[in-house]
Amino acid sequence: MRRLILFNKPYGVLSQFTPADGHPGLADYIPVPGVYAAGRLDRDSEGLLILTDDGRLQHALTDPRRHKPKTYWVQVEGVPSAQALAQLRQGVDLGDYVTRPAKVRRIPEPTGLWPRDPPIRYRKSIPTSWLEITLTEGKNRQVRRMTARVGHPTLRLIRWAIDRWTLAGLAPGEWKEVRGEG
Repeated sequence: MRRLILFNKPYGVLSQFTPADGHPGLADYIPVPGVYAAGRLDRDSEGLLILTDDGRLQHALTDPRRHKPKTYWVQVEGVPSAQALAQLRQGVDLGDYVTRPAKVRRIPEPTGLWPRDPPIRYRKSIPTSWLEITLTEGKNRQVRRMTARVGHPTLRLIRWAIDRWTLAGLAPGEWKEVRGEG
């Protein structure tokens, strides 16, 4: 039977089983042999990581031609204008490629959000705001590069959902096995 694990990756944890450079890996949290991450989150990002032992499912979730939606909650520096939001929605020229159009909307700070360790740097004179961004691609540091390009650097990045799976009910470092799905 196929295994499918949803994991809330904490800040600072690597998306690989082996720890490196003083940062913990997935083996420090998930004692399940034979599963592998379907995609990655960089060390500075938090949130949903899916692990599976099914190569076809792993490919289906990560193949950019499949256009599987990935939804992020993004705390940015400043308050993006309507023009900045429109640019994110239309696609952003990052120099080496132009992103696909994204779904973008302002949101209030997500309720029930856990504090980040270490906390986000607080700057009294610079406000922050939250965006929900849904992509159908997932290139290296894409969300961070997109928000920086429109003048609003990412301060905190949480992947909330991949396709139909979400972080609902999972605290940082927690995981659950989902049966009968995939």
